Amino acid sequence: MDKNGLSAFLLGLGVGVGIGILFAPKSGEETREYIRSKASEGGDLLKQRGADLKQTAAEWVDKSKETLNRQKESLADAVEAGKQAWREAREPQAPSESQA
Repeated sequence: MDKNGLSAFLLGLGVGVGIGILFAPKSGEETREYIRSKASEGGDLLKQRGADLKQTAAEWVDKSKETLNRQKESLADAVEAGKQAWREAREPQAPSESQA
């Protein structure tokens, strides 16, 4: 759930509780108990969504680290190949037999 979705959820929860209080045909004690239970349900839902979001973020971080490590290895291999090519290009070549 993104930030806007969470804000919309909390706003909806608040509006729903407010309307429920206004139109509740129950006594004050029953209404307060109902509000407590709904608030608890909302809290539980938020905790679950938070845990899900944390898990998803951890998976993304792990995948990003793996991708970064692969890219670093590829870059290191490319740099080493470039160094080797440069060394080979700088080595003096042995005179060929036709020049001797």
